[in-house]
Amino acid sequence: MQKPINRDWLWLMDEQHGVVERSQVRQNGITRGSLEHRLESGKWRRLHWGVYATFTGEVTRQAKLWAAVRRAGSGAVLSHETAAEVQGLTDRRSSKVHISVPSDRRPAQHRPVKGVVIHRSGCIRPQRLPPWELPRTRIEDTVLDLVSTCASFDEAYSWISRALSRRLVAAEMLRDALACRKRVRWRGWLTEALADADEGIHFPLERRYARDVERAHGLPEAQRQARRTVGGKTHYKDNLYAGYGLCVELDGIAYHPPEQTHRDKHRDNITLFADDVRTYRFTLVDVTERACDSAAMVAASLRRGGWQGRPHPCQRPGCAIGR
Repeated sequence: MQKPINRDWLWLMDEQHGVVERSQVRQNGITRGSLEHRLESGKWRRLHWGVYATFTGEVTRQAKLWAAVRRAGSGAVLSHETAAEVQGLTDRRSSKVHISVPSDRRPAQHRPVKGVVIHRSGCIRPQRLPPWELPRTRIEDTVLDLVSTCASFDEAYSWISRALSRRLVAAEMLRDALACRKRVRWRGWLTEALADADEGIHFPLERRYARDVERAHGLPEAQRQARRTVGGKTHYKDNLYAGYGLCVELDGIAYHPPEQTHRDKHRDNITLFADDVRTYRFTLVDVTERACDSAAMVAASLRRGGWQGRPHPCQRPGCAIGR
């Protein structure tokens, strides 16, 4: 006699969206012969080696993700782009399912897992979740995993900004996760970016702008937090080049949600119309990775405004001023 389907089995089906792995089938008393019959009859189907859908019809996204996790085996969690998807860090579905497993395991050693990318890590920290939620890396680790795959700091910083602006993670959480990793790309810049988040972003950005854009390239010194009254309203400009019709505002992306950005642009448009001042808006990336390009833009605008000086290249190889 075959063991009847019990309550635990029904809960498992609900938790994993109808997806089961072979060991779970055995644990719930379904014999090998019964399993083969269900597969041959079409009531069940094989999604991966040893992983089955216990239903007919369309396989949902959740079911596909559960199938990938169960196929990867013990300790497997969603990570990278796929973890970002389920955590609300991105609105895009990853084309492949990204899974992280302990570094001492080889889940795909003998059989490839179609549509699944396996990452091996020695410091997996799963997010604490109820059993019906897909296992995944902690969101701060998801962000740093994505940072490690980026081709530029611009792209890497966008993940930091998105996580902070959506209030999915705190700067302190990211800083702690960063400290736990031995190797991280752009560690110095990331550390500064997280310090900026704690300090309200503006002062550190102004310091970097003055050091890495202005002084490093021989530009004139701007007036900091310059007070301007335009149309009866008082505005404070981060960096105003009085007499040259140029202003540089410094934005911390993480602390400027879309509605704030739109207000800033509207304010700049009004100021430009009434005061004839050109405004550049630079982010952290513009005063770090792209500091030389930003200096070239500012220098060109200053010269159009009547500046008689000449900028010079900084110490960085391939500085835009020197090209």
